Amino acid sequence: MGQVSLDRVWFTGEAGASAEPPVASEWLEFTGGQVATALLALARLGLRVAYSGAVGDDAAAQRVLEPLQRAGVDCGAVKRVHGGRTRRARIRVERGSGEREVVPERDPRVALAPADLEAERIRASRALLVDLEDPEASIFAAGVANTTGAAVVLDADRLVPDAERLLSRVDFPIVSRSFAESLGDGSAREGLRTLAARARCLAVVTLGADGAIARAAGGGVELASPGFRVAARDTTGAGDAFHAGFVWGLLEGLDAAAVLRTANAAAALNCLAPGAQGGLPDRGALEGFLIGR
Repeated sequence: MGQVSLDRVWFTGEAGASAEPPVASEWLEFTGGQVATALLALARLGLRVAYSGAVGDDAAAQRVLEPLQRAGVDCGAVKRVHGGRTRRARIRVERGSGEREVVPERDPRVALAPADLEAERIRASRALLVDLEDPEASIFAAGVANTTGAAVVLDADRLVPDAERLLSRVDFPIVSRSFAESLGDGSAREGLRTLAARARCLAVVTLGADGAIARAAGGGVELASPGFRVAARDTTGAGDAFHAGFVWGLLEGLDAAAVLRTANAAAALNCLAPGAQGGLPDRGALEGFLIGR
């Protein structure tokens, strides 16, 4: 449960260029959103997936849900807000490196509350992926999942006031480098130690092209998993694909090192095409990539 978005992307050759294109015709439109993208990836990898999120009643709502529905994702629990505007983002992508800058645009009315969630859908799941888009809803959902033993995975790229409450209910917090750096002395590794002390199973920090580092709950030895070097066209959605690869590997019963390697592979493959969802692999492509490396 969490974010879905309609992304308007502009490719530029200049690092640090404006987040606005010179003319509107240069926008490219893609579907995205961190949780929606991860769930689409999981459906392509062969899992049964259900999505809970909030959209408006505008044309963009069907546009962002259509890839999920086409892939067989159950969208029956999606909340549609009358008069609301579906979440959007403006994204500048640098040609050559694929690095991107995201400017989100969110209608505060288009949000999930705990009362909007169907607890039975959560209880029927083997894994729950949440983000920090609507923290109270994520806290509630994670609490329900805790009662059944389902794996709770968090996608967090920024520290928000309710993050601490949610972390106590998360088995696998997977956070960005900047999130980890905000937890400790400014270093990702110290942030990982702090996160591992609060996690229920395994804490992970993603490092972009450098891969990921992880620690078991309560401490232990740091596990480093290097990223795969690819000719990236667009890094938008790389973290979302990482989360999908992680959940898929987890449910396949892989060990921690193999789960992280699988997640890094999914992220790398998604960077090969433009848009957050452009390069999401199916199971054959993911396994073939891993065998080849």
